[in-house]
Amino acid sequence: MRKSINGLSVVVQLDMKLDVKHPALFIFCNRRRTHMKALYFDRSGFALWFKKLEESKFPWPKKLRRRRDYNCA
Repeated sequence: MRKSINGLSVVVQLDMKLDVKHPALFIFCNRRRTHMKALYFDRSGFALWFKKLEESKFPWPKKLRRRRDYNCA
């Protein structure tokens, strides 16, 4: 997982067909489930959090739909 804020923004916009500036938290995990990144836009700019596990793996659903729609009122 070598993408930065710009690369992850492109994934959200082109692959997921979502507005990256919508108030949502986008979570990305590598194939081995040892690295996780979270991308968030808070009106003033982007925030990117990174977490790397040394000895274990993140729990991740086996079959996860590519896109989920949430209606935020």
